[in-house]
Amino acid sequence: MIAKREVWNYAPSVKVWVGKYKNSQNLLHWHYDCELLYVEKGEIDVFCERKMHTLVTGEMLYVDSGQVHYMHAKDPSTTLIVIVFDYETLRVHLGDVRLASPKLAHSYPVPEIYRELRDILLRKQPFYGLEAACKVMQLMLAVFRSEEVVPRGTTSQTSRRFMSLLEELSEKYAYYTFSDAASFMGMSESYFSRYFRTTTGTTFSQYLNYVRTNRAIELIHGGEDLSMTEISLRCGFGTIRNFNRIFRELTGYSPKNIPPDYLISDSFVYPSTAPFNPTLYDCELIEANAPRE
Repeated sequence: MIAKREVWNYAPSVKVWVGKYKNSQNLLHWHYDCELLYVEKGEIDVFCERKMHTLVTGEMLYVDSGQVHYMHAKDPSTTLIVIVFDYETLRVHLGDVRLASPKLAHSYPVPEIYRELRDILLRKQPFYGLEAACKVMQLMLAVFRSEEVVPRGTTSQTSRRFMSLLEELSEKYAYYTFSDAASFMGMSESYFSRYFRTTTGTTFSQYLNYVRTNRAIELIHGGEDLSMTEISLRCGFGTIRNFNRIFRELTGYSPKNIPPDYLISDSFVYPSTAPFNPTLYDCELIEANAPRE
């Protein structure tokens, strides 16, 4: 599963967004905003901070700025409250600490605060952006006072470095190697292998194959008069035999028989300036203060 950066587009002078999803399903992604999740109904798996967390009705999880994550509701009727806000709202007050665990151990009045925030953001009274930010800060103050916190230290620096690596791979996928990636991260190859697997849920080789295959599909559908051998070499597969094998493993088709409307099921890395919504088609946004762009 491959990661993209999600870019949130807030209303002018407002750095808060709230919404409610049914059957929340999304792809591996990250954002520099913070996200608070509350299960209003049902059960959901959330992969965050290199670990899978299962949440049931009434439980909460906090996704810190820059944490790679994805989620899959276990039942289509699962309903999830989501509060997203700009990390800068908290950064100046938190210093150099973060929560020890994304999954919150204590209860907080998230449904009530969600309703208040949605009302503030929909009414749009003068200075409503500041009012919403203050409401979020009040909630997060309670969270950081009650939950276990740890120093951000090198973990945050490593995470930022890792996101830079993902973006570098989006541009240099054709010739980038495992050794290049380990060197970029400043890790031994054995340690980097474990780190990559626990951070993304996949291996570096699988990740790179997804990126290359996605690019190959784009070239096949792009209208250029390229042979499959040329596409294979451009995407870094090395040999046509290797290209055909990996392509079929990931898509179920040979490169020559790929349907014209085929989209690979996972997400791929894009430069961090590219807007991206990781929400999958079978996830429904049932209410929000503003639509997702």
